[in-house]
Amino acid sequence: MTLRFSVLASGSTGNAFYIESGEEKILVDAGLSGKKIEGLLGQIDVTPHELTKILVTHEHSDHIKGLGIMARRYNLPIYANEKTWHAMERHIGKISLDQKFPFNMEETRTFGNLDIESFAVSHDAADPMFYTFRSHGKKVSLVTDLGYVSERIKKTVEDADALIFEANHDVDMLRMGRYPWNTKRRILGDSGHVSNEDCGLALNDIISDRTKRIYLAHLSQDNNMKDLARMSVENILKERGFEIGSRIQLHHTDPAQATPLYEVV
Repeated sequence: MTLRFSVLASGSTGNAFYIESGEEKILVDAGLSGKKIEGLLGQIDVTPHELTKILVTHEHSDHIKGLGIMARRYNLPIYANEKTWHAMERHIGKISLDQKFPFNMEETRTFGNLDIESFAVSHDAADPMFYTFRSHGKKVSLVTDLGYVSERIKKTVEDADALIFEANHDVDMLRMGRYPWNTKRRILGDSGHVSNEDCGLALNDIISDRTKRIYLAHLSQDNNMKDLARMSVENILKERGFEIGSRIQLHHTDPAQATPLYEVV
């Protein structure tokens, strides 16, 4: 059985991630309209009817905008922790009881041959958490929407074959940009988002000999640019001896274009 994934959309306008192993075909977050999510799945030749469940990281609208629509339209079970359920229920419309399932913080659950571990992040949401996915000795780690990268998070996501990791903003662009100071302070704070530089420094501690691909995710459309994020992270990692472009490939993500379906080998 192979482990395959695609970053369907990533950014401040909406986030969705797809991962599959065997019979399990899972959507993580649904932060765009149902129509857009269907279109993004179509870009990787997956139909929504094939989906088996939706996992939720937290209740912010760029992660749950299309959640209720997708769950009702395709009769999909939704998994989230208790505090996230309470925070998002009024925003996603009526969901039948038999579609509501708990996925507790710091828990590992097995669906088919896919082991999924949840872990806490520091973000200004009710109880935000992200996931690592393991199948047949392969590991994929998904982590965005966090103000800082704790040692516990580093230990949880390290040794991944592929990492989807936040590089939200360039600090200088953010400081000089049009956002009000309260918003800037939130983004820069411990419950905000990780900068390009902090992304590179964290990856330095996380990358192992197994790591082959890194996807820079949740880039701000106002306070970052793809080339800038890539250059910032790449320079930090190259300075520390990582072979970026040969042994390790660094990839962009996009708010409206799915990354090609990648098989972890």
